[in-house]
Amino acid sequence: MATKRKVNNLLALAVLSVIVQRPMHRYEIAATLRAHGKDKDMDIKWGSLYTVVQNMAKAGFLEVVGSERDGARPERVIYRITDAGRAEMADWTRELLASPEPEHHRFTAGLSVLAVLPPDEVIELLGRRVTALEQVIDRTRTDLAGLAGTLPRLFVVESEYGLAMLEAEARWARSLRDELRAGTFDGLQMWRQWHAEGMPADRIPELAEGGNDRIHPE
Repeated sequence: MATKRKVNNLLALAVLSVIVQRPMHRYEIAATLRAHGKDKDMDIKWGSLYTVVQNMAKAGFLEVVGSERDGARPERVIYRITDAGRAEMADWTRELLASPEPEHHRFTAGLSVLAVLPPDEVIELLGRRVTALEQVIDRTRTDLAGLAGTLPRLFVVESEYGLAMLEAEARWARSLRDELRAGTFDGLQMWRQWHAEGMPADRIPELAEGGNDRIHPE
């Protein structure tokens, strides 16, 4: 079970991961996060940064060490990480690495209501998804190859993982599309019949509710 944290927002972990380098104000924190590509690794909502930093200071993970002013711009408060912040960063990282947690994926949501579309349309849509995934995979491979020898592998493992997940998803989606094309998908004829007979789309998901209860226990 995930630990209930004082600031339970992955943006907080991202902030800790960059401010551990040196004291920073919020604008520098944001610039460093972007420079490090943290917005690609985590679901960062930039509009929340001010609140997250404030909450982290209240929780004792950051502390104010000064301020600066650049011309007519508002004064910028400078923060640094505390010992409690370092401990929180390490503990949170341990949890994320060791403890699997359910993660909601848009593709999973689409698959869960797949039956509302006719099989032939699903075949076409899966083909489009596979093509898009292959393009992302090619770009990611190129980016990783470009980083080889310039950065220690320690700092690109998250990109390696992302590539592996993209490749796995592409293989699975391609396999499902091919089953549908070949007519070997279990229940395909019933699925086609529903749409051929004009069954209302809002009725189709009801037929799977009992099965979902068995597959996804409380």
